[in-house]
Amino acid sequence: MKKLVIFDLDGTLLNTIDDLGHATNYALEKMGYAPHPLNAYPAMVGNGVTKLLERALPAEVSTDPLQLQHTRSWFQQYYDLHSTDHSKPYDGITELLSTLAERNINMAVASNKYHDAVLQLVGHYFPTIPWVSVWGQKEGMPVKPDPSIVFGILNDCPTNKSDVLYVGDSGVDIKTARRACVESVGVTWGFRSKQELEEAYADHIVSEPHEILDYIG
Repeated sequence: MKKLVIFDLDGTLLNTIDDLGHATNYALEKMGYAPHPLNAYPAMVGNGVTKLLERALPAEVSTDPLQLQHTRSWFQQYYDLHSTDHSKPYDGITELLSTLAERNINMAVASNKYHDAVLQLVGHYFPTIPWVSVWGQKEGMPVKPDPSIVFGILNDCPTNKSDVLYVGDSGVDIKTARRACVESVGVTWGFRSKQELEEAYADHIVSEPHEILDYIG
């Protein structure tokens, strides 16, 4: 039986794409650049806010450190106030988390979103879930697919890797699990395709949250 389930946040637990898109468009407009349609953002997210902004900015300025710094400041100013305007848990997620808690399975969050925003979202949407560890991107820590975030969680909740299940919606998540040497479940309801999960060699792929229980043991 698995003893610890590590969840990605955006695209796995929460559908956050509209709020991410609105925050990015706000930052772009403040910088004098054209916004993108919201349906363009699923392909841009997954590697942290800085990478999202690099992808959203015009190519000629996307790698300029000063442009990125100013754009990120506008993004965070907006997102800190509006991160819960349109976001919501995917259908069946709250029930899944409650079932895992009833079975005394430890749960953690590993996100590339900046740490303060992760804490805010998890606290807002899942206040009764007894998380053993919640990690967002922290200063000086590499983003996923670097496995450092998983090792940080395992430091908070020591668990044999064979007893860990990592759940995410993107190739980044599956690569993170592989590099950390833990079993992975790719979910198809998020921001990326089933093909991406297959190409990243997900150990399992599910289309409904309750199916994750089949791999708990």
